[in-house]
Amino acid sequence: MNNSIDFDKGNGLVPAIVQDADTRRVLMLGYMNREAYEKTLETQLVTFFSRSRQCLWTKGESSGNRLHLVEVLVDCDADALLILAHPDGPTCHTGTGTCWGQDNEPNPLAFLVELQDFIDKRRQEMPEGSYTTSLFRDGTKRIAQKVGEEALESVIEAVSGNDERLLYEASDMLYHLIVLLSSKHLRIEQVVQELVCRHKPGWKKH
Repeated sequence: MNNSIDFDKGNGLVPAIVQDADTRRVLMLGYMNREAYEKTLETQLVTFFSRSRQCLWTKGESSGNRLHLVEVLVDCDADALLILAHPDGPTCHTGTGTCWGQDNEPNPLAFLVELQDFIDKRRQEMPEGSYTTSLFRDGTKRIAQKVGEEALESVIEAVSGNDERLLYEASDMLYHLIVLLSSKHLRIEQVVQELVCRHKPGWKKH
């Protein structure tokens, strides 16, 4: 238990903001007393104190839409919590993904970070039988060549008008590009940051 949480400041309660650990969407706001906090840590299911019923309640105990604890963060004043969790289904009792009526669908682009994490791990561990391992063993020049080959195949499919094949070859190109970045100890986020800079007013090409 984190003894630094100041439950006394709010007459025994602290606000607990719940955020999806994957999508980072804010799901709901509840309140915890010390008992609810301890039960959350013990069961790994997010539990609150109901101010209206004056009792503990574990989210999803009636609907089944539970919140599985990932991490608890305490704010700088020790009087508010940020709960990272994995939700089972919609969080709000109205059936929406969040209590603010928002959807909580994962952003497909976030998978690129997950993919690079996987590729970086391959570079570090170099497991036998992995295609990614074989690329790293072939070296940066070969990986760069593969990026060029896949880019050319993407261009060919784009010109031919075969959208399905274009998506396939573009996926190959993007995968090999991330492998190339990893081989140079660079990240796809750095590429995105470069694009963000280019989008700003006044940006000039180097």
